[in-house]
Amino acid sequence: MLIFAASDKGGTGRSVTSSNVIYRSALQGNDVCYLDFDFGSPTCGSIFDLIKFERGTRDGLGLHSYLQGVCGEPQRLDVWSESDRACLRQRPAGAGRMVLMPGDVAGGEFVASREIVDRCSRLFLRLEEEFDVSIVDLSAGRSHALEMALAATATPDLRAVKSRWLVYHRWTRQHLIAAAGLVYGERGILEVGKALGHDVESLRQSLRFVHTSVVDPDSADLAGLQAEQAAWLRAYDNSLKDLASELRVGKSLLLGAVPHDPVLQWREQLIVNDDVLTEGIANASTRYAFEQLAAKIADDAVWEAPQ
Repeated sequence: MLIFAASDKGGTGRSVTSSNVIYRSALQGNDVCYLDFDFGSPTCGSIFDLIKFERGTRDGLGLHSYLQGVCGEPQRLDVWSESDRACLRQRPAGAGRMVLMPGDVAGGEFVASREIVDRCSRLFLRLEEEFDVSIVDLSAGRSHALEMALAATATPDLRAVKSRWLVYHRWTRQHLIAAAGLVYGERGILEVGKALGHDVESLRQSLRFVHTSVVDPDSADLAGLQAEQAAWLRAYDNSLKDLASELRVGKSLLLGAVPHDPVLQWREQLIVNDDVLTEGIANASTRYAFEQLAAKIADDAVWEAPQ
């Protein structure tokens, strides 16, 4: 299964959420792969605590080099054995493989030629055969990476492969508007997908939204707010729900929501069980949200539910 992670703005939590989802999917027993298609800023290695690769790879074997025909195969990093974080260096019993394919250091966005799209398609086909779940972390906005992924998944060989699209946005008015524009607007996912050969309805059915950094107005963590502040927050939250419904990014197309967590505001990292149970630095609700997203991305019943 191929999962494409998109967002119209930076700072949505797209990469850190996707990384945690792929981590939780591996813990659930799946063989997983994470591809850093954020070509303008290939820094996903830092989330997996791969210090040598926190800005991508310097070996000329990254995804930039592969797609542009510089190398024959992209580099693969086994997170369980190569992470510099001690708690990640031992693969738990029952966990699946967890592989990261990094971009190249100092790599940037590039236009996809027919040859590049073909290489991308072949890569996706190999991943589909080898891994249970592969997440492709795309550059923010209407990027060359997004268009390349749409072009590759429209090729005849990939039309039969199960592909799903996640659009991330923070729970704010500005981000709701941006997320809706990325999907439904001019040069958005549906319009570009149609131009490249996708069936628009099928593409729409394969797309869900993920809210990030969501603040619960009734959370005990907000008990210190003044009465006026709490009332304003509840009213604003209700207005956001109305706006989300109006923009067609609301509950019927929601795959999941990740609560605001201070740890992820200060450091983009994987939330491991010790962070919640032993160290107490991360919230149990955050871990639960990632576990639920990891289960839902592979649950056909969730994606086939009426919208």
